[in-house]
Amino acid sequence: MAFDLESLSEATSGAIGALVSTTISYPLDTCKTKYQAEVRAHHQQKYSPRNISDVFWEAIASRQVLSLYQGLGTKNLQSFISQFVYFYGYSFFKRLYLEKSRNKTIGTKANLIVAAAAGACTVIVTQPLDTASSKMQTSEFGKSRGLWKTLSEGTWSEAFDGLGISLLLTSNPSIQYTVFDQLKRRLLERQLSKRSSIDSSPEALSAFSAFVLGAVSKCIATCVTYPAIRCKVTLQAAESDESEVEEVQAKTKTISGALYSIWKNEGAAGFFKGLLAQNLKTVLSSALLLMIKEKISKTTWFLMLALKKYLFVTRSRIKSTLSR
Repeated sequence: MAFDLESLSEATSGAIGALVSTTISYPLDTCKTKYQAEVRAHHQQKYSPRNISDVFWEAIASRQVLSLYQGLGTKNLQSFISQFVYFYGYSFFKRLYLEKSRNKTIGTKANLIVAAAAGACTVIVTQPLDTASSKMQTSEFGKSRGLWKTLSEGTWSEAFDGLGISLLLTSNPSIQYTVFDQLKRRLLERQLSKRSSIDSSPEALSAFSAFVLGAVSKCIATCVTYPAIRCKVTLQAAESDESEVEEVQAKTKTISGALYSIWKNEGAAGFFKGLLAQNLKTVLSSALLLMIKEKISKTTWFLMLALKKYLFVTRSRIKSTLSR
C-alpha cells in the first residue's frame, strides 16, 4: 500500500488523544503507581491497604503537591509515541488483513492477533521511556531526576526492565480495542443507512458513546491482566532510601522475584492491590483518549486528505515545469 491516509489519520488522532488524557489523569496515575510499587508486609506498609488517597495526603503533608506531576514530560512523550505507533500499526495491519482476506469485517480472533502485533511493536519502541517514567513516578516526592539522568544512571539492559511482562501485557490493549471495535461496529450499524453515499470519510462515534464504550472495554481488559500490571510496576519502581526495604527491592528485580515477594508479603490478595485505583485511572484516561480520538479523527482525516491533494498538485506542477 502506498500512502495509507486512514492509518496515518488514526495514528495522529490517537496520539493527540493520548497526550490530552495522560495530562489530565497524571496526578491520579502517580498516586496509583506509587501505591502499587509498595511491596511490604502488612505491618510495615506506609500506605493503608485500601486507601490510595494516603499517597495524595503524603504529597500535601510534605508540601510537594507539584511532585504529583514528576515525570509528566517523559510520560507524555511515551504516551504520544506509543499511541501513534500502536494506532498506526493497528489500523495498517487491520486494513492489510481485510485486503488480503477480502472480508468486509474483521473477526474477533483476527482482531486480537492484529492488536497484539501492533502492541508488540509499540512496547519494543517505547520500553525505555516506560521504565524511566515509572522510576520517576515512584521516586520520593521532590527527588525525581530528569529523563536523561534516570536513563543514564543504570545500564542499557535496565532500561528494558519488564520488557517480557510488557510484551505479555500487549494482551491488554488487544482485549480493549477488540471489545471497543466490536461494540463500535454494532453501534454504528444503525447509523450506516442514514449516511450519505457521497460522504466517504470514516464514521465516528459521538463523544458520549465513545466515552462509555472506551470505559467498558478498558475495564474488562484491566481486570483480566491486572496481576501482570502489578508485577510490572514493582519491577520498574525506583529504589527507596529506606534501609528496611532494600532487601525486598533487590528481590523484585526479576519476574519470579516480584511474584514471590508479592505472594510472601501480601498473599494472593496482593496481586490485586490497587485494582480499583488502576481501573479508575485507566478507564478514565482510555475513555478520554478514545472520546478525543473519535471527535478529531474526522477532522484529521480531512486535513490529511487536503495535504495529500496539495502534495499531488505541487508534484504535478513541478513535473509540468520540468517537462517544458
